Amino acid sequence: MAKDKKSKSDGKKAKLEEKKKKQVKKGQKKEKAKNAKANESDAEDIDLDAVLAEYTRQQEQFHKVSETACEPPRSRAAATIIPSPANTNELFLFGGEYFNGALATFFNDLHVYLTDRDEWRIVTSLNTPLPRSGHAWSRGGNAGGVYLFGGEFSSPKQATFYHYNDFYRLEPSTREWTRLESPKGKGPPARSGHRMTFYKNYIILFGGFQDTSQQTKYLADLWLYDTQSFTWHNPVLPPASQKPDARSSFSFLPHENGAVLYGGYSRVKATVTGKQTKGGGQVQRNVLKPLVHTDSWLLRVVPPAAGSAPKTPPSVRWERRKKPANTPNPPRAGATMAYHQGRGIAFGGVHDVEESEEGIDSEFFNTLYAWNIQRNRYFPLTLRKPRAAKKVKVAERGTRRGRGQANEEELLRNLAAIEAGKPYEDADDKEWDLPIEEKEGSDKVVKENASEFPHPRFNAQLAVQNDVLYIYGGTFEKGDREYTFDEMYAVDLGKLDGVKEIFRREPENWQGSEDGDSSEDEDGSDDDDEYDEDGESADEDADTTAQEQKPLHSESKRKSNRATADDDANSAPVEPPVEEEVETSAPVVDDPRPHPRPFESRREFFVRTSIEWQELLMESLAKRGLQIEGFSAKEIKTKAFEMSEEKWWDSREEITAMEEEQDAAGIGEVVTLADRGDAAATGAARRR
Repeated sequence: MAKDKKSKSDGKKAKLEEKKKKQVKKGQKKEKAKNAKANESDAEDIDLDAVLAEYTRQQEQFHKVSETACEPPRSRAAATIIPSPANTNELFLFGGEYFNGALATFFNDLHVYLTDRDEWRIVTSLNTPLPRSGHAWSRGGNAGGVYLFGGEFSSPKQATFYHYNDFYRLEPSTREWTRLESPKGKGPPARSGHRMTFYKNYIILFGGFQDTSQQTKYLADLWLYDTQSFTWHNPVLPPASQKPDARSSFSFLPHENGAVLYGGYSRVKATVTGKQTKGGGQVQRNVLKPLVHTDSWLLRVVPPAAGSAPKTPPSVRWERRKKPANTPNPPRAGATMAYHQGRGIAFGGVHDVEESEEGIDSEFFNTLYAWNIQRNRYFPLTLRKPRAAKKVKVAERGTRRGRGQANEEELLRNLAAIEAGKPYEDADDKEWDLPIEEKEGSDKVVKENASEFPHPRFNAQLAVQNDVLYIYGGTFEKGDREYTFDEMYAVDLGKLDGVKEIFRREPENWQGSEDGDSSEDEDGSDDDDEYDEDGESADEDADTTAQEQKPLHSESKRKSNRATADDDANSAPVEPPVEEEVETSAPVVDDPRPHPRPFESRREFFVRTSIEWQELLMESLAKRGLQIEGFSAKEIKTKAFEMSEEKWWDSREEITAMEEEQDAAGIGEVVTLADRGDAAATGAARRR
């Protein structure tokens, strides 16, 4: 009898080995089929260097700077806009990205807006930086000019991702770009979402984030660029001194003693309790939760004394300030800020309210605030109500002049009634405003200023020139759809008498899913319903982790981007399924279970994902009516390791290709985000 039992056990093991080989074979066949159906943009996902080299080649055709009239810029997010330091009637707009739900497009066009003429110009030149978004730029202070650093670029389907660490200077008057080289390792590392400002002859850079194959890493390093000695400094802070936590998307403004910082966005480690199983057990796991910062800091910069040796770094010190009074409530991310006469002007923002582990409900704002830097206090800015039109008093109706004036008034009332959709008889009972006037000698209609701020949004681009605030673009999210506004407005900060529309176009058609993630598990074979030595089926693996992998906020970026929070890696379009029965435990791209990373060993993979695999195993046992108490901790861990090991082997072909790709590129910043556990999205909603 014992011999019979042993032969049955051996037969079962042989069957499992045969099943495993069959799964690997089918997985490899499906991968080849998907690669054969990949379109041109998929090829770009593989080799970002080739894409950027083509941009460089195209740029070389511009032998001199040219500037031509054009239509307003294409819709984009995560661009930068700044007032020209050389001309008070010019604004510069550079870069950005647009995500339509399926593909991401990056820009490197430099647009100039002539505020006094209401005209747009586009500039082309030999040394224009490569396409990017999430970069930062700043006026050069005493040195003049505009300085730009970093940013990000991805393939159209965002399978691969790249951070820049290049540094440029733009001469406002000639529109010429100059790349500023620095010795390797002597400048800031690549990043996005950072901020820059100026103090005397220094450019100050702080924070940002880097996407790696493991996670989104937020930065807290400080760099100063000396525009006189052309040198980057990474100053050493005084011992035991405080400094701001790592973050991106903060406000960074010039100050008479250096610079001031407020707010920002990051994700911090937190422990959450998993769902309770039938056996009564609960599993705790580590996650990264969004954090909106509300602290304020002063960076005190002391230049080296006169007569100091060349390239002597300045001394710096961070000083924590009191929390600003009357800050916007609730706290919000993506409330961008522009500098204006000793204060910051902030507009919009988004507040994420966590409802459950599966999703976030977001509230968007269109309020305007001024942050007085010296008093460290926020003041709400509201538009003044338009004055009611005065009734024209007509004393003498019997005269020819009086009758003519009365007829004109009646005509104006009737026209106003028509525009408002009211019947003529109601026109006499209401006091109507004067109609829109036309410019003398022109067919162009002058629009009245709107009495309300534009639609709520976050990450709008702001700039102040001649006491006028310009609001460009921004992002709004509804369900799984991301709206990138294609519009620009102006607000006179002195009068606050309304919002002037500079241009406005309807957003482009959304190509992504309107109903969110609706992916279904593929049908498996009959063997999937059998409880094997791994303790669970592949279908149950997908079911139990589907909710874990769902992004907290439909972002972004696309992301982002998209952005800014960093929780959505499902922005790439879903590939059409191959018409072939495939085991769900095969190495498919859409498998929601924990996925190995490049250059990660089996042991490292299990150490990183141990809690997830154990939770999957216990939930599978509970579904089958098995009590968790019947297994020892060692047995649970052993079975969880076997599950992770099978996943590691099933993914080897895909991971090996990714490792070879990164080695060939020779750049550490090119990473793959699609299979990351924390899934940092790439775009606007990364809350940058």
